[in-house]
Amino acid sequence: MEIFSETTIALFQFIAAIAALILIHELGHFLAAKLVGIQVEEFGIGFPPRLAKLFEAGGTIYSLNWIPLGGFVRPKGENNPEVPGSFAAASPGARFVMLAAGPAMNLIAAAILFAMVFVRLDIDITRVEIVEVAPNSPAEQAGLQAGDIIREINGRAIRSTRAIVSIIAQNLGQEIELEYLRGEATGTVTLVPRRDPPQGEGAIGILMGNPQGSVGLIDGLYGGALAVGEQARGLLQLPGRLLAGSVSEEEARLVGYKGMFDIFTDFREQDQAAPEEVAGVGILSFFGAISVSLGLLNLLPIPALDGGRILFLLPEIVIRKRIPPVYENVINLVGFAMLLVLLIYVNIQDFVNPINLP
Repeated sequence: MEIFSETTIALFQFIAAIAALILIHELGHFLAAKLVGIQVEEFGIGFPPRLAKLFEAGGTIYSLNWIPLGGFVRPKGENNPEVPGSFAAASPGARFVMLAAGPAMNLIAAAILFAMVFVRLDIDITRVEIVEVAPNSPAEQAGLQAGDIIREINGRAIRSTRAIVSIIAQNLGQEIELEYLRGEATGTVTLVPRRDPPQGEGAIGILMGNPQGSVGLIDGLYGGALAVGEQARGLLQLPGRLLAGSVSEEEARLVGYKGMFDIFTDFREQDQAAPEEVAGVGILSFFGAISVSLGLLNLLPIPALDGGRILFLLPEIVIRKRIPPVYENVINLVGFAMLLVLLIYVNIQDFVNPINLP
């Protein structure tokens, strides 16, 4: 007889992973505060009320709290610049470092998660492989074949499919020189990207991907960093694409905890059905994407978020004039209330209008 159902186990795994990503965020704030000399009164695992005081060191209480969703950092004198050693009394540079360190830790964590995927799958994201060549296309006429690795175009080294798309878009109707690797041999061809290719084909008529190979830790981390950049670019471009109609409202909608859990369970089921050598990559990719989203969300210039608080530092950095803390506190309080309302709305929508997974 099973003690826990699969749904219960999945829920525990989901909560633990989300809590870990939030805790990593707070750990970034904590380590940065220690680095720049801002005193921290408490570093808590989980959210209050407090369950237990674990220990105290360096003037900081380390606590375990009842709500197991991440953690928090309570700097000394957060809103009072009269308190020595406090967050509010620190230089704008020190405050910037502490505020930016949380989102930065999430982006670093995402790069590591993506790197684990590339190493596990042996996918070399730093190289671009031709997966398919369209009949009668410029690529076929030039002699390119599936399996060729694109090394350079017009003397520019190729490290991503985006670089190829960019170069080709700048040279439509103009001859380009492409260097490729086929097995151990290197070759060079010239071709002219089409301005008006047939439907379903690109300007030169190739389908691109990343080759498999022996991917080490360094290449994996480099690929992970590239993947974070691509993920961040996609998220930042999403509002514009939504306005342009290139993505649907359903694809661009915000999701709350239930929506994320629904997506997580789908990835989990796929991973359980996958061969052992690739099991787990879906979940790793999912939480890598969540970590990127968490990092970027907190960098948005919205009151109460890290980005909004960084925004308040700009006048002090640029014109040496500080916004009075009382105004900043009121704006952050209002911003926090608005975010709370949005969070409640998004989570209600997850139940009223569940996300449709493709």
